[in-house]
Amino acid sequence: MNYLGTRLRELRESQGLLLRQVAAQIDVDTALMSKLERGERRAQREHIIKIATALHANEKDLTILWLADRIKDVIQDEPQANEALEIIRKEIKKNEH
Repeated sequence: MNYLGTRLRELRESQGLLLRQVAAQIDVDTALMSKLERGERRAQREHIIKIATALHANEKDLTILWLADRIKDVIQDEPQANEALEIIRKEIKKNEH
């Protein structure tokens, strides 16, 4: 599953926008926008701001999905993925205080 791409498609379709319309607004070609939605390519961090603006979406929500996709790409086939995530979760929580 591609979290960000799935959400981008939902947002775009709910607003009745074509791929080419969104692609033009974020200054990428239509093929790239299509690949982002299908999960064949990953968005760059700087795309998130532009996409959020173009689709009237919450940038924080899209960033969370973008990060989830990146993390999943790295750890999905690792047997100790859950243990590694738990270590990171604890570290992040400790640094929040």
